[in-house]
Amino acid sequence: MPDTAQPPKGTAIEARGLSKYFGDVRAVDGIDLDVPRGMIFGILGPNGAGKTTLLRMLATLLPPDAGSAKVLGFDLKQSPHEIRGSIAMTGQFASLDEDLTGRENLILLARLWGFRGQAAKQRADDLLTAFDLADASAKQVKDYSGGMRRRLDIAASLVVTPGVLFLDEPTTGLDPMARKSVWRMIRSLSEAGVTILLTTQYLEEADQLAARIAVIDHGKKIAEGTSRELKAATGSGFLHLTLVDAAGIAEAERLLEEITGSKAQRSSEGAALSLMVDTPQNANRGLAALIAANIELADFSMGAPSLDEVFFALTGHITESQPSPGEA
Repeated sequence: MPDTAQPPKGTAIEARGLSKYFGDVRAVDGIDLDVPRGMIFGILGPNGAGKTTLLRMLATLLPPDAGSAKVLGFDLKQSPHEIRGSIAMTGQFASLDEDLTGRENLILLARLWGFRGQAAKQRADDLLTAFDLADASAKQVKDYSGGMRRRLDIAASLVVTPGVLFLDEPTTGLDPMARKSVWRMIRSLSEAGVTILLTTQYLEEADQLAARIAVIDHGKKIAEGTSRELKAATGSGFLHLTLVDAAGIAEAERLLEEITGSKAQRSSEGAALSLMVDTPQNANRGLAALIAANIELADFSMGAPSLDEVFFALTGHITESQPSPGEA
């Protein structure tokens, strides 16, 4: 990874009441943030929650309609040029020339940043090595895999090492192996002292990477804390069960919700349910009701909530929704 001096203690990003409207839609609605320097801070929410709009405002790409913010001590409205000189941003889609090789892309960007001659080539080679792309440096970008393109896109954001790196859903569309490779790279950047503001709709990604997580939904921040704090905030355990016959899922869902007073979450496969229960006695009552109704279980367990279940408990829905205006 590029060498970066350890940053001074303090706040890298500070936002108060930050808002953005598109007609009658409040894409970002009064969000407060405090991101310490050197931290990976996650912004978690479904498509359309306002994550991309929030990042675009903090990166000076969109003017806020209300509120204020500072990035590395520079005011968003009064000092946008200073902010742009101190940050980098990688969006959801690669901003690379597909007809150039990986090395040619980085050399071009290095020259645009003011590197000359051999210095530009050396910077490109250093980044290709750091991101494990040296063997593919002579290949055209159009022949790169999704994971390679994503790594190159982030490398391109680091030709000049930023104080703050905005990553907007950096692993969208990647396979599990490529995703984990990008995760390792993000951790390395944080260890080198770069502050990272990361948006994601992948709950596992926020759990794995972020030291703190802000959960946003319909433009509002609805919770913030460490992964452990967010899980503990539900104050309850979760009952997980799998039916032998998926045909009984609707009746099982009705019975469990009636007894526990909690909303059940179905798995994508359709044969499993999970729901919050405040006591083991309530879980036992729910299981007894299923047995009395001749609904056969293949498996059941009680445990601490996953971050996915925390999001469901906070919002009442899973992390899938339609994009709102301004949301890529």
